[in-house]
Amino acid sequence: MMNEEHLKDLITYLKFPSISTDSSYSNDVKDCAEWLTNKMIDKGLESQIYETPGHPIVVGKNKHREGLPTVMIYGHYDVQPADPLDLWESPPFEPRIDEGKIYARGSTDNKGQNLAHLLGLGEIINEEGELPVNVILLVEGEEEIGSPNLGPFLEKYRDELSCDVIAVSDTGMIGPGIGTFTYGLRGIACMEVTLHGPSTDLHSGVFGGSIANPSTAIARIISSLHDSDGKIQVPGFYDDVREIQEWERDAWASLPVNEAETLELTGSSELFGEKGFTDAERRWARPTAELNGIGGGYQGEGSKTVIPSKSFAKLSFRLVPDQDPEKILKLVQEHLESHLTPGTRIECEFGHSGKAYLMDPQSDYGKAAQNALRETFGCEPALIREGGSIPIVQTFKDVLGADTLLLGLALPDCQIHAPNENFLIKNFYDGIRLNRLLIKEISN
Repeated sequence: MMNEEHLKDLITYLKFPSISTDSSYSNDVKDCAEWLTNKMIDKGLESQIYETPGHPIVVGKNKHREGLPTVMIYGHYDVQPADPLDLWESPPFEPRIDEGKIYARGSTDNKGQNLAHLLGLGEIINEEGELPVNVILLVEGEEEIGSPNLGPFLEKYRDELSCDVIAVSDTGMIGPGIGTFTYGLRGIACMEVTLHGPSTDLHSGVFGGSIANPSTAIARIISSLHDSDGKIQVPGFYDDVREIQEWERDAWASLPVNEAETLELTGSSELFGEKGFTDAERRWARPTAELNGIGGGYQGEGSKTVIPSKSFAKLSFRLVPDQDPEKILKLVQEHLESHLTPGTRIECEFGHSGKAYLMDPQSDYGKAAQNALRETFGCEPALIREGGSIPIVQTFKDVLGADTLLLGLALPDCQIHAPNENFLIKNFYDGIRLNRLLIKEISN
Protein backbone atom coordinates (compact mmCIF):
# COMPACT_ATOMS: atom_id res chain seq x y z
CA MET A 1 0.00 0.00 0.00
CA MET A 2 1.36 3.41 -0.97
CA ASN A 3 1.88 5.83 1.90
CA GLU A 4 0.50 9.24 0.84
CA GLU A 5 2.66 11.02 3.44
CA HIS A 6 5.75 9.73 1.67
CA LEU A 7 4.58 11.29 -1.60
CA LYS A 8 3.82 14.57 0.17
CA ASP A 9 7.38 14.58 1.54
CA LEU A 10 8.73 14.08 -1.99
CA ILE A 11 6.64 16.96 -3.34
CA THR A 12 7.90 19.27 -0.58
CA TYR A 13 11.52 18.21 -1.18
CA LEU A 14 11.23 18.91 -4.90
CA LYS A 15 9.92 22.44 -4.38
CA PHE A 16 13.34 23.65 -3.21
CA PRO A 17 15.28 25.16 -6.16
CA SER A 18 18.55 23.85 -4.72
CA ILE A 19 20.70 24.73 -7.74
CA SER A 20 24.32 24.42 -6.61
CA THR A 21 26.04 26.02 -9.59
CA ASP A 22 24.25 29.40 -9.32
CA SER A 23 25.15 31.52 -6.28
CA SER A 24 21.81 33.34 -6.45
CA TYR A 25 20.20 30.11 -5.18
CA SER A 26 22.51 29.70 -2.16
CA ASN A 27 19.74 30.42 0.35
CA ASP A 28 17.48 27.86 -1.35
CA VAL A 29 20.25 25.26 -1.15
CA LYS A 30 20.69 26.00 2.57
CA ASP A 31 16.92 25.84 3.19
CA CYS A 32 16.80 22.47 1.45
CA ALA A 33 19.62 21.14 3.64
CA GLU A 34 17.78 22.30 6.77
CA TRP A 35 14.55 20.64 5.65
CA LEU A 36 16.43 17.42 4.96
CA THR A 37 18.14 17.30 8.36
CA ASN A 38 14.80 17.90 10.09
CA LYS A 39 13.27 15.07 8.05
CA MET A 40 16.10 12.74 9.13
CA ILE A 41 15.38 13.58 12.75
CA ASP A 42 11.65 13.10 12.17
CA LYS A 43 12.36 9.59 10.85
CA GLY A 44 14.38 8.58 13.91
CA LEU A 45 17.96 9.43 12.99
CA GLU A 46 20.39 11.79 14.62
CA SER A 47 21.32 14.45 12.10
CA GLN A 48 23.85 17.22 11.66
CA ILE A 49 24.58 19.84 9.01
CA TYR A 50 28.27 20.28 8.23
CA GLU A 51 29.29 23.58 6.67
CA THR A 52 31.87 23.50 3.88
CA PRO A 53 33.55 26.25 1.82
CA GLY A 54 30.64 25.65 -0.56
CA HIS A 55 27.25 24.13 0.19
CA PRO A 56 26.40 22.11 3.33
CA ILE A 57 26.65 18.36 3.77
CA VAL A 58 23.86 16.67 5.73
CA VAL A 59 24.66 13.52 7.73
CA GLY A 60 22.18 11.28 9.54
CA LYS A 61 23.06 8.34 11.79
CA ASN A 62 21.38 5.83 14.03
CA LYS A 63 22.93 4.86 17.36
CA HIS A 64 25.85 2.69 16.33
CA ARG A 65 26.43 -0.66 18.01
CA GLU A 66 29.60 -2.73 17.96
CA GLY A 67 29.54 -5.95 15.99
CA LEU A 68 27.10 -4.72 13.36
CA PRO A 69 28.04 -3.90 9.77
CA THR A 70 28.05 -0.20 8.92
CA VAL A 71 26.29 0.92 5.75
CA MET A 72 26.74 4.38 4.28
CA ILE A 73 23.96 5.61 1.98
CA TYR A 74 24.99 8.49 -0.27
CA GLY A 75 22.90 10.94 -2.25
CA HIS A 76 22.76 14.60 -3.23
CA TYR A 77 20.11 17.23 -2.70
CA ASP A 78 21.48 19.77 -5.19
CA VAL A 79 20.05 19.90 -8.69
CA GLN A 80 20.91 21.08 -12.18
CA PRO A 81 19.71 24.46 -13.47
CA ALA A 82 16.26 24.19 -15.04
CA ASP A 83 17.09 26.03 -18.28
CA PRO A 84 15.70 26.18 -20.91
CA LEU A 85 12.53 27.06 -19.00
CA ASP A 86 10.36 27.44 -22.09
CA LEU A 87 10.67 23.70 -22.83
CA TRP A 88 9.12 22.65 -19.52
CA GLU A 89 5.47 21.64 -19.69
CA SER A 90 5.05 22.80 -16.09
CA PRO A 91 7.22 24.92 -13.75
CA PRO A 92 10.31 22.87 -12.77
CA PHE A 93 9.94 23.52 -9.04
CA GLU A 94 6.18 23.04 -8.88
CA PRO A 95 5.94 19.22 -8.94
CA ARG A 96 3.29 17.86 -11.30
CA ILE A 97 1.94 14.29 -11.28
CA ASP A 98 0.79 12.88 -14.60
CA GLU A 99 0.24 9.26 -15.67
CA GLY A 100 2.13 7.81 -12.74
CA LYS A 101 5.15 10.10 -12.98
CA ILE A 102 6.17 13.14 -10.97
CA TYR A 103 7.68 15.95 -13.04
CA ALA A 104 10.15 18.36 -11.39
CA ARG A 105 13.83 19.27 -11.47
CA GLY A 106 15.64 16.87 -9.14
CA SER A 107 12.91 14.23 -9.17
CA THR A 108 15.27 11.60 -10.57
CA ASP A 109 18.57 13.36 -9.98
CA ASN A 110 18.67 12.66 -7.08
CA LYS A 111 16.03 13.71 -4.56
CA GLY A 112 13.55 10.95 -5.31
CA GLN A 113 16.07 8.20 -4.68
CA ASN A 114 17.81 9.55 -1.57
CA LEU A 115 14.45 10.37 0.02
CA ALA A 116 13.27 6.81 -0.71
CA HIS A 117 16.28 5.49 1.22
CA LEU A 118 15.56 7.81 4.15
CA LEU A 119 11.90 6.82 4.24
CA GLY A 120 12.81 3.13 4.10
CA LEU A 121 15.05 3.59 7.14
CA GLY A 122 12.24 5.47 8.86
CA GLU A 123 9.79 2.63 8.27
CA ILE A 124 12.17 0.08 9.80
CA ILE A 125 12.79 2.29 12.85
CA ASN A 126 9.06 2.88 13.28
CA GLU A 127 8.28 -0.84 13.13
CA GLU A 128 11.31 -2.37 14.85
CA GLY A 129 12.48 0.44 17.13
CA GLU A 130 16.01 0.35 15.68
CA LEU A 131 17.93 -0.62 12.57
CA PRO A 132 19.66 -4.04 12.31
CA VAL A 133 22.80 -2.33 10.97
CA ASN A 134 24.72 0.86 11.65
CA VAL A 135 23.75 3.49 9.09
CA ILE A 136 25.39 6.71 7.89
CA LEU A 137 23.13 8.68 5.55
CA LEU A 138 25.28 11.27 3.78
CA VAL A 139 23.58 13.73 1.41
CA GLU A 140 25.69 16.47 -0.15
CA GLY A 141 24.82 19.72 -1.92
CA GLU A 142 27.54 19.91 -4.58
CA GLU A 143 27.36 16.76 -6.70
CA GLU A 144 26.22 18.69 -9.75
CA ILE A 145 29.39 20.82 -9.62
CA GLY A 146 31.80 17.93 -9.16
CA SER A 147 31.68 17.48 -5.35
CA PRO A 148 34.66 19.81 -4.73
CA ASN A 149 34.33 19.71 -0.94
CA LEU A 150 33.24 16.12 -0.35
CA GLY A 151 36.70 14.60 -0.77
CA PRO A 152 38.26 16.85 1.89
CA PHE A 153 35.23 16.19 4.11
CA LEU A 154 35.78 12.44 3.84
CA GLU A 155 39.45 12.87 4.69
CA LYS A 156 38.70 15.09 7.68
CA TYR A 157 36.02 12.81 9.13
CA ARG A 158 37.48 9.52 7.94
CA ASP A 159 37.06 7.80 11.34
CA GLU A 160 33.49 9.01 11.90
CA LEU A 161 32.53 7.92 8.38
CA SER A 162 34.21 4.51 8.48
CA CYS A 163 31.92 1.92 6.91
CA ASP A 164 31.85 -1.54 5.39
CA VAL A 165 29.89 -0.78 2.24
CA ILE A 166 28.19 2.17 0.53
CA ALA A 167 24.82 2.21 -1.25
CA VAL A 168 23.97 4.76 -3.94
CA SER A 169 20.85 5.04 -6.07
CA ASP A 170 21.97 7.62 -8.61
CA THR A 171 22.14 5.29 -11.60
CA GLY A 172 19.60 3.89 -14.04
CA MET A 173 17.49 0.84 -14.79
CA ILE A 174 17.68 -0.74 -18.22
CA GLY A 175 13.89 -0.79 -18.40
CA PRO A 176 10.66 -0.63 -16.35
CA GLY A 177 10.48 -3.28 -13.65
CA ILE A 178 14.01 -4.61 -14.28
CA GLY A 179 16.18 -4.38 -11.19
CA THR A 180 19.59 -3.10 -12.29
CA PHE A 181 22.89 -3.42 -10.43
CA THR A 182 25.60 -1.18 -11.84
CA TYR A 183 29.04 -2.48 -10.86
CA GLY A 184 31.10 -0.06 -12.92
CA LEU A 185 31.13 3.59 -13.97
CA ARG A 186 33.20 5.43 -16.51
CA GLY A 187 35.52 8.14 -15.25
CA ILE A 188 35.68 11.66 -16.61
CA ALA A 189 38.19 14.34 -17.54
CA CYS A 190 37.20 17.80 -18.79
CA MET A 191 39.08 20.63 -20.42
CA GLU A 192 38.45 23.93 -22.17
CA VAL A 193 40.58 24.95 -25.12
CA THR A 194 41.03 28.54 -26.28
CA LEU A 195 42.73 29.22 -29.59
CA HIS A 196 44.19 32.72 -29.98
CA GLY A 197 44.96 34.37 -33.30
CA PRO A 198 45.20 38.10 -34.06
CA SER A 199 45.11 40.56 -31.17
CA THR A 200 41.66 41.80 -32.24
CA ASP A 201 38.87 40.84 -34.64
CA LEU A 202 39.89 41.66 -38.20
CA HIS A 203 38.09 42.58 -41.43
CA SER A 204 37.86 39.28 -43.33
CA GLY A 205 38.17 41.01 -46.69
CA VAL A 206 41.22 43.08 -45.85
CA PHE A 207 43.11 40.33 -44.02
CA GLY A 208 41.43 37.10 -45.14
CA GLY A 209 43.88 34.67 -46.72
CA SER A 210 46.90 36.12 -44.92
CA ILE A 211 45.96 35.69 -41.23
CA ALA A 212 44.94 32.39 -39.62
CA ASN A 213 41.30 32.22 -38.57
CA PRO A 214 41.06 30.76 -35.03
CA SER A 215 37.55 29.40 -35.69
CA THR A 216 38.71 27.49 -38.74
CA ALA A 217 41.83 26.36 -36.88
CA ILE A 218 39.93 25.10 -33.84
CA ALA A 219 37.57 23.14 -36.08
CA ARG A 220 40.60 21.46 -37.65
CA ILE A 221 42.30 20.48 -34.41
CA ILE A 222 39.05 19.21 -32.86
CA SER A 223 38.34 17.10 -35.94
CA SER A 224 41.80 15.56 -35.52
CA LEU A 225 40.64 13.82 -32.31
CA HIS A 226 38.83 11.07 -34.26
CA ASP A 227 39.22 9.16 -37.49
CA SER A 228 36.26 8.73 -39.85
CA ASP A 229 35.06 5.69 -37.89
CA GLY A 230 35.03 7.46 -34.54
CA LYS A 231 38.24 5.95 -33.15
CA ILE A 232 40.24 8.38 -31.02
CA GLN A 233 43.51 9.43 -32.66
CA VAL A 234 45.38 10.80 -29.62
CA PRO A 235 48.64 8.84 -29.34
CA GLY A 236 48.67 6.73 -26.17
CA PHE A 237 44.97 7.28 -25.42
CA TYR A 238 44.12 3.55 -25.42
CA ASP A 239 47.35 2.31 -23.82
CA ASP A 240 45.88 1.63 -20.36
CA VAL A 241 42.34 0.63 -21.34
CA ARG A 242 41.17 -2.52 -19.55
CA GLU A 243 39.48 -4.86 -21.98
CA ILE A 244 35.90 -6.06 -21.57
CA GLN A 245 35.70 -9.55 -20.06
CA GLU A 246 33.96 -12.35 -21.95
CA TRP A 247 31.39 -12.94 -19.21
CA GLU A 248 30.45 -9.27 -19.47
CA ARG A 249 30.00 -9.47 -23.23
CA ASP A 250 27.76 -12.52 -22.81
CA ALA A 251 25.75 -10.96 -19.97
CA TRP A 252 25.17 -7.68 -21.80
CA ALA A 253 24.23 -9.47 -25.04
CA SER A 254 21.45 -11.31 -23.17
CA LEU A 255 19.87 -8.15 -21.75
CA PRO A 256 16.56 -6.85 -23.16
CA VAL A 257 18.21 -3.75 -24.63
CA ASN A 258 18.93 -3.21 -28.29
CA GLU A 259 20.13 -0.65 -30.77
CA ALA A 260 16.59 0.20 -31.89
CA GLU A 261 15.75 1.36 -28.38
CA THR A 262 18.83 3.59 -28.34
CA LEU A 263 17.76 5.17 -31.61
CA GLU A 264 14.21 5.71 -30.38
CA LEU A 265 15.41 7.18 -27.08
CA THR A 266 17.89 9.57 -28.70
CA GLY A 267 15.97 10.44 -31.85
CA SER A 268 19.04 9.64 -33.96
CA SER A 269 18.74 8.09 -37.42
CA GLU A 270 21.58 5.59 -36.95
CA LEU A 271 24.32 4.61 -34.56
CA PHE A 272 27.91 5.74 -34.97
CA GLY A 273 30.97 4.77 -32.98
CA GLU A 274 34.10 2.72 -32.57
CA LYS A 275 34.02 -0.35 -34.79
CA GLY A 276 34.14 -3.85 -33.28
CA PHE A 277 31.93 -3.06 -30.30
CA THR A 278 28.21 -3.23 -29.65
CA ASP A 279 26.10 -0.26 -28.63
CA ALA A 280 26.16 -1.33 -24.97
CA GLU A 281 29.91 -2.01 -25.02
CA ARG A 282 30.63 1.43 -26.45
CA ARG A 283 28.48 3.21 -23.88
CA TRP A 284 29.47 1.19 -20.81
CA ALA A 285 33.07 0.09 -21.24
CA ARG A 286 34.89 2.06 -23.94
CA PRO A 287 36.48 5.51 -23.57
CA THR A 288 35.26 8.55 -25.48
CA ALA A 289 36.28 12.02 -26.55
CA GLU A 290 33.39 14.45 -26.93
CA LEU A 291 33.08 18.05 -28.05
CA ASN A 292 30.54 19.61 -25.67
CA GLY A 293 30.57 23.15 -27.02
CA ILE A 294 32.39 25.31 -29.53
CA GLY A 295 32.28 29.01 -30.30
CA GLY A 296 33.99 32.12 -31.56
CA GLY A 297 33.37 35.09 -33.78
CA TYR A 298 30.07 36.77 -34.58
CA GLN A 299 26.95 34.93 -33.37
CA GLY A 300 24.22 37.50 -34.08
CA GLU A 301 21.69 37.83 -36.87
CA GLY A 302 22.93 38.37 -40.39
CA SER A 303 26.53 38.64 -41.54
CA LYS A 304 29.53 40.28 -39.97
CA THR A 305 32.62 39.61 -42.01
CA VAL A 306 35.35 39.20 -39.43
CA ILE A 307 38.26 36.96 -38.60
CA PRO A 308 37.74 36.42 -34.85
CA SER A 309 40.62 37.00 -32.50
CA LYS A 310 39.96 33.77 -30.64
CA SER A 311 37.74 30.70 -30.50
CA PHE A 312 37.05 28.09 -27.85
CA ALA A 313 35.99 24.48 -27.41
CA LYS A 314 34.81 22.53 -24.38
CA LEU A 315 35.85 18.87 -24.28
CA SER A 316 35.09 15.91 -22.04
CA PHE A 317 36.54 12.42 -22.01
CA ARG A 318 34.78 9.41 -20.51
CA LEU A 319 37.38 7.00 -19.20
CA VAL A 320 37.43 3.30 -18.31
CA PRO A 321 39.27 1.31 -15.61
CA ASP A 322 43.05 1.84 -15.47
CA GLN A 323 42.98 5.14 -17.40
CA ASP A 324 44.34 8.10 -15.44
CA PRO A 325 42.50 11.41 -16.01
CA GLU A 326 45.61 13.59 -15.58
CA LYS A 327 47.58 11.50 -18.04
CA ILE A 328 44.76 11.62 -20.58
CA LEU A 329 44.43 15.40 -20.36
CA LYS A 330 48.17 15.84 -20.91
CA LEU A 331 48.11 13.48 -23.90
CA VAL A 332 45.21 15.40 -25.42
CA GLN A 333 46.94 18.73 -24.86
CA GLU A 334 50.08 17.44 -26.58
CA HIS A 335 48.00 16.15 -29.49
CA LEU A 336 46.17 19.44 -29.94
CA GLU A 337 49.40 21.44 -29.77
CA SER A 338 50.88 19.24 -32.49
CA HIS A 339 48.01 20.16 -34.83
CA LEU A 340 48.16 23.93 -34.41
CA THR A 341 47.78 26.19 -37.45
CA PRO A 342 50.70 28.65 -37.85
CA GLY A 343 49.82 32.01 -36.36
CA THR A 344 47.67 30.59 -33.57
CA ARG A 345 48.37 29.94 -29.91
CA ILE A 346 46.57 27.38 -27.76
CA GLU A 347 45.56 27.70 -24.11
CA CYS A 348 44.24 24.63 -22.28
CA GLU A 349 42.41 24.80 -18.95
CA PHE A 350 41.80 21.49 -17.20
CA GLY A 351 38.43 21.04 -15.51
CA HIS A 352 37.04 18.48 -13.06
CA SER A 353 37.99 14.84 -13.39
CA GLY A 354 37.52 11.47 -11.73
CA LYS A 355 38.66 7.90 -12.22
CA ALA A 356 36.49 5.05 -13.43
CA TYR A 357 35.01 2.71 -10.84
CA LEU A 358 34.71 -1.08 -10.98
CA MET A 359 33.78 -3.67 -8.34
CA ASP A 360 33.16 -7.43 -8.27
CA PRO A 361 29.38 -7.93 -8.52
CA GLN A 362 29.76 -11.42 -7.07
CA SER A 363 31.29 -10.26 -3.78
CA ASP A 364 29.27 -10.83 -0.60
CA TYR A 365 27.87 -7.31 -0.66
CA GLY A 366 27.31 -7.55 -4.40
CA LYS A 367 25.21 -10.68 -3.86
CA ALA A 368 23.29 -8.92 -1.08
CA ALA A 369 22.45 -6.13 -3.51
CA GLN A 370 21.34 -8.61 -6.14
CA ASN A 371 19.12 -10.43 -3.64
CA ALA A 372 17.46 -7.17 -2.63
CA LEU A 373 16.88 -6.20 -6.26
CA ARG A 374 15.56 -9.67 -7.08
CA GLU A 375 12.97 -9.56 -4.30
CA THR A 376 11.99 -5.95 -4.97
CA PHE A 377 11.35 -6.35 -8.70
CA GLY A 378 10.56 -10.06 -8.93
CA CYS A 379 13.09 -10.86 -11.64
CA GLU A 380 16.76 -11.62 -12.10
CA PRO A 381 18.68 -8.32 -11.84
CA ALA A 382 20.61 -6.97 -14.80
CA LEU A 383 24.35 -6.58 -14.18
CA ILE A 384 25.73 -3.64 -16.10
CA ARG A 385 28.33 -0.93 -16.20
CA GLU A 386 27.16 2.60 -16.90
CA GLY A 387 28.55 5.22 -19.23
CA GLY A 388 28.03 8.14 -16.87
CA SER A 389 30.39 9.21 -14.12
CA ILE A 390 30.03 9.63 -10.37
CA PRO A 391 33.64 10.57 -9.50
CA ILE A 392 33.00 10.52 -5.76
CA VAL A 393 32.41 6.74 -5.89
CA GLN A 394 36.10 6.10 -6.55
CA THR A 395 36.96 8.67 -3.88
CA PHE A 396 34.89 6.65 -1.42
CA LYS A 397 37.00 3.63 -2.34
CA ASP A 398 40.29 5.51 -2.03
CA VAL A 399 39.50 7.25 1.28
CA LEU A 400 37.15 4.85 3.10
CA GLY A 401 38.25 1.58 1.47
CA ALA A 402 34.65 0.54 0.82
CA ASP A 403 32.93 -0.64 -2.34
CA THR A 404 29.78 1.09 -3.57
CA LEU A 405 26.57 -0.73 -4.53
CA LEU A 406 24.92 1.22 -7.34
CA LEU A 407 21.22 0.35 -7.30
CA GLY A 408 19.38 2.03 -10.16
CA LEU A 409 15.89 3.48 -9.92
CA ALA A 410 15.90 5.89 -12.90
CA LEU A 411 14.31 4.92 -16.21
CA PRO A 412 15.96 5.69 -19.56
CA ASP A 413 13.32 8.33 -20.40
CA CYS A 414 13.57 10.22 -17.09
CA GLN A 415 14.97 13.33 -18.86
CA ILE A 416 17.84 13.73 -16.41
CA HIS A 417 19.50 17.19 -16.77
CA ALA A 418 16.83 18.11 -19.31
CA PRO A 419 13.43 19.82 -19.34
CA ASN A 420 10.55 17.74 -17.96
CA GLU A 421 12.73 15.60 -15.70
CA ASN A 422 10.53 12.93 -14.16
CA PHE A 423 10.47 10.01 -11.75
CA LEU A 424 8.10 7.06 -11.92
CA ILE A 425 6.15 7.11 -8.65
CA LYS A 426 6.15 3.32 -8.57
CA ASN A 427 9.95 3.42 -8.59
CA PHE A 428 9.87 5.85 -5.67
CA TYR A 429 7.93 3.34 -3.58
CA ASP A 430 10.00 0.45 -4.92
CA GLY A 431 13.05 2.39 -3.75
CA ILE A 432 11.66 2.48 -0.22
CA ARG A 433 11.13 -1.27 -0.33
CA LEU A 434 14.56 -1.82 -1.89
CA ASN A 435 16.16 0.05 0.99
CA ARG A 436 14.41 -2.15 3.53
CA LEU A 437 15.41 -5.35 1.76
CA LEU A 438 19.02 -4.22 1.30
CA ILE A 439 19.34 -3.40 5.01
CA LYS A 440 17.89 -6.81 5.81
CA GLU A 441 20.27 -8.63 3.44
CA ILE A 442 23.35 -6.82 4.77
CA SER A 443 22.35 -7.52 8.37
CA ASN A 444 22.17 -11.31 7.79
